[in-house]
Amino acid sequence: MGRDYTRLLRPLLLIAVALAPLQAGEYAVLTTGFRIHAERHAADGDSTILYDRSGGSTTIATALISGFEVEDYIPPPPEPAPASAAPAPGLGALIEQAAQRHGLAPELVHSVIAAESSYNPAAVSPKGALGLMQLMPETARELNVAQPFDPAQNIEGGSLYLRRMMERYAGFKNQLPRALAAYNAGPGKVDLYGGLPPYRETTEFVSRVLARFERLKSAR
Repeated sequence: MGRDYTRLLRPLLLIAVALAPLQAGEYAVLTTGFRIHAERHAADGDSTILYDRSGGSTTIATALISGFEVEDYIPPPPEPAPASAAPAPGLGALIEQAAQRHGLAPELVHSVIAAESSYNPAAVSPKGALGLMQLMPETARELNVAQPFDPAQNIEGGSLYLRRMMERYAGFKNQLPRALAAYNAGPGKVDLYGGLPPYRETTEFVSRVLARFERLKSAR
């Protein structure tokens, strides 16, 4: 009886071990020291595809990846996407205008807004970030945003701040991921770690923005 039980249990254990990395997720560690969170990865010729929780993917050259680290945290199932996950009428024009003023791709500004607030102009994070582009109150004051919940002011301020982060990391091969990490966690943290800070919130934010940005660009 003991041997029969062991034979029945062994396949279940093998399945559990095989599924564990997919449930927990992983980090792709780049040769620059930058880390990108993914649910799983797959080789595609000279490239590697990183799949995120939202169903999107990011493709990067395999030569830029030094290895993978398994995430030891297993998150709960994601909540359903809010109904306001698309821009309200009129927001598209505000985003286009702000992006043009600050030399940004409109698709990038859309992607940041979607990741930060799901296009909710009244969003307030647990840390106190406000509005569509989730500006902290002190950052909003520095950017002369008097009404953070006003869509036009928030998009203008958030786009200006993102442009500043892009300029700060100009010259780096991973300029955009660094700028996005700085937008989320602050440039001080990016400078401290020499790349993406090891914060789950930041790595997931960067992954979501990059994946959506690529999808929007390819849909043009």
